[in-house]
Amino acid sequence: SYDKSRRRGAIHVISAFSTMHSLVIGQIKTDEKSNEITAIPELLNMLDIKGKIITTDAMGCQKDIAEKIQKQGGDYLFAVKGNQGRLNKAFEE
Repeated sequence: SYDKSRRRGAIHVISAFSTMHSLVIGQIKTDEKSNEITAIPELLNMLDIKGKIITTDAMGCQKDIAEKIQKQGGDYLFAVKGNQGRLNKAFEE
């Protein structure tokens, strides 16, 4: 939310969480005019994901992110919603 008295918006952070170790292994703050679509690739640059499965919510379901994960030797499992209209429709059929 926006803090009117300080003229500041909320801080948004993207985190990489290891389910095996139950801890956050990387974090990056998103720019005020950005979102997780641009922050996820930056976070991936900080991590060794070879042989790992990367999961994201529907916002992270992007072709560029999938390609980056594969190039770094990882695999992915993305949530799919209406932001990927044709893909979502294919799953519904």
